Amino acid sequence: MVSKVRDIKGMKIKRIILLVLVLAFKFLEAQNPNPIKQASIQALKVAFITKDLFLTTDEAQKFWPVYNNYIEELKKVKKDSKDDVLLLEEKSLLVKKKYSLEFKKILLSDDRANKVFLADRDFAMFIKKELQDRQKLRSQRQGFGDIDKNNKPATRQTDY
Repeated sequence: MVSKVRDIKGMKIKRIILLVLVLAFKFLEAQNPNPIKQASIQALKVAFITKDLFLTTDEAQKFWPVYNNYIEELKKVKKDSKDDVLLLEEKSLLVKKKYSLEFKKILLSDDRANKVFLADRDFAMFIKKELQDRQKLRSQRQGFGDIDKNNKPATRQTDY
């Protein structure tokens, strides 16, 4: 009788441990959604900005560590100031001004240094449009079921 009670308690403990592990895994997964997609987006961003700024190999070696620090600093500002829009804008502008000087040292002109911020914005718009296009396509596929070769809904013929 005592051994049956121990077995039942042991099974309950195992289930609880399993449940805690599953929930912990789901929590960690939610914190970092699909690191493979993030890595591929990061690689696209590097290629996009490198091409847009016409970076030489030497410039790129100096530029990317500074740019990555810039992005990390902006993330910290967004995290720390998320509830105060004006403070967020003010701190973001200060970070951009600080790194504008750093970018100018590497890229050797104000125009190219300013283009960093434009390229960053252009890449964000590119990704946003791509995601919207994919969502639209997914909605069309779910709504129509029959898609032609060009990923457009097939036209339906009606008899009138």
